[in-house]
Amino acid sequence: MPLFTDEHDLLRDSLRKFIAREINPFCDEWEEARIFPAHELFKKLGNEGFLGLTKPTEYGGAGLDYSYALVMAEELGRVDAGGVSLAIGVQTDMCTPALARFGSDELKKEWLAPSIAGDLVGCIGVSEVGAGSDVASLKTYARKDGDDYVITGGKMWITNGIQADWMCCLANTSDDKPHKNKTLIVVPLNSKGVERARKLHKLGMWSSDTAQIFFDEVRVPQRYAIGPEGAGFMLQMLQFQEERLWGAANSLTAMDTAIAETIKYTRERKAFGKSILDNQVVHFRIAELLTEVEALRALVYRAAELFISGKDVTRLASMAKLKSGRLGREVADSCLQYWGGMGYMWESKISRMFRDSRLISVGGGADEVMLGIIAKLDGILPGRG
Repeated sequence: MPLFTDEHDLLRDSLRKFIAREINPFCDEWEEARIFPAHELFKKLGNEGFLGLTKPTEYGGAGLDYSYALVMAEELGRVDAGGVSLAIGVQTDMCTPALARFGSDELKKEWLAPSIAGDLVGCIGVSEVGAGSDVASLKTYARKDGDDYVITGGKMWITNGIQADWMCCLANTSDDKPHKNKTLIVVPLNSKGVERARKLHKLGMWSSDTAQIFFDEVRVPQRYAIGPEGAGFMLQMLQFQEERLWGAANSLTAMDTAIAETIKYTRERKAFGKSILDNQVVHFRIAELLTEVEALRALVYRAAELFISGKDVTRLASMAKLKSGRLGREVADSCLQYWGGMGYMWESKISRMFRDSRLISVGGGADEVMLGIIAKLDGILPGRG
């Protein structure tokens, strides 16, 4: 069976029109403001059915397989500000997969259904100041008190954190081994003791609000745990598969767009009596980049097919994430070069992509973590004493 059908094409077309109508005309304004109206935009996305493509129908989702999420991630690469597409991806493929797969019916009715409808904005709380890619080292602790958890600690670099209504929070719930003592917990961010300490100023992804958040004796019901207590590390690792595939897929169309815009610009721009594109060093390099993007696309599609069939794609998703981060930098840097002085201007789209694409090799697990995962799964990681 082909991975994509006429139904996928309809989704592409519908989302493409939505982006052209509801997102791209406002991207420059949102970048300048360093925030976009998440509740307003997510409600529009929810009304169109875009926020629950793979989620269960009983909670307002479409119940479709992951190939539809892949299409959405790709098309969001057409958004003129990477921060907006990232924020949407957090809602659809980073903070809700575990809730949809492992949450109780009660929890899904209370938090998943309104998130699919666009009535609530979510975020994912894993990283901390001292525990970014090293998830096992996080310090946020949720102790039991009666029927509640009382959470103390903090999370860093939280996308959607300023505007989010809830967090899928990974916290220690016991003193067991690091891979067995963590639980995913829904934390309402209007709870007493939650402090959105500051909106972070980033190199790129300006339109995405990113927060540092502190928890000071934040009380939430124990029924807000997603899945079994102590299984949070493993559930988050599963959730990372979707996050990393989303990031790789999202980068594809963004790179396609950067290359297409560069071809157009270099064809029109003249120097020394001919177009920039007519120089062999330029059109050969662009041909090389086009080939690299297609190779990555094949890897992403293969991983998605296996994921849909129920296979563990940790290895391939890690490879796709690694390659997308490195190739995104390569494409942005090469294309910017051919724009000359215009490429160095802050307001140019290729300059924005140059800044935005740098996050891919850091967020959701750094390149070095992806290399470690691949090496471990292939049996070439040295022993640790």
